[in-house]
Amino acid sequence: MNWKVRAHNPLWWAQMVLAVLTPILAYAGLTAADLTSWGALWDLLAGAARNPYVLGLVVVSVWNAVNAPTTKGLRDSANAMTYDKPRG
Repeated sequence: MNWKVRAHNPLWWAQMVLAVLTPILAYAGLTAADLTSWGALWDLLAGAARNPYVLGLVVVSVWNAVNAPTTKGLRDSANAMTYDKPRG
């Protein structure tokens, strides 16, 4: 995978944050609006880290966000591997 290009794409970072937070929030029965302090966010993340089921949900969510459905396996296309920055 072309991690260098992905790391320079703000949209990819937003996708990763949502891939982690969405299953955690759903399991806890919360919405993003319920996270009104940094302490609440850290408590939620700490609770999720202690729950194997929630961790499994996060892994599946991240897998779905990372996996490119247009290529075989877990890799980018040969063309995408030649990029130095996200394609415009």
